[in-house]
Amino acid sequence: MPESSSTQPSGWRSRIRALIRELGKFGTVGGISFAIDVAIFNVLLQAGFETLIAKTISTVIATTFAFAGNRFWTWRDRAHTNMARQYTVFFVLNAIGLGIGLACLAISHYGLGQLSPVFQTQLADNISGQLVGTAAGSLFRFWSYRRFVFPATTPPGTPPRQENRPAGASPPPSPIRDTA
Repeated sequence: MPESSSTQPSGWRSRIRALIRELGKFGTVGGISFAIDVAIFNVLLQAGFETLIAKTISTVIATTFAFAGNRFWTWRDRAHTNMARQYTVFFVLNAIGLGIGLACLAISHYGLGQLSPVFQTQLADNISGQLVGTAAGSLFRFWSYRRFVFPATTPPGTPPRQENRPAGASPPPSPIRDTA
């Protein structure tokens, strides 16, 4: 009777563990970026900046930190062929994440603020922009950074690329394409 390998985790379990490690690193970088964002946002509000301008500035600064943290720590083992392209795609996707956060802030501050002035307070702006907006934007960011900015060198379930393919064989799937 063949001996079962209890020391090696199954493919599924090792993928879950790797995903948990990625989420932990992404969360750590995101937590530090969040603290940078909150601190700068509140300093700018106290300095008299308009709410959406303050949020945009704080997010751009925090995003620069997040790019460096994610590129050089979270996904350091992934493909890094063109830093300018990665930086550009990262910021485009982050702009979408920023839009999600700004939409939450705008709905609360300007939309609900028309119903009650309590939604135009600094506390309400922090709850809607920093907590709700950042949470929704972070879900989008994790998925999109992982898929488009820092793609796996080989997609899950795909055998390693073989350089000596027979003539006429189709190329391996793109790591950027959404295979899920």
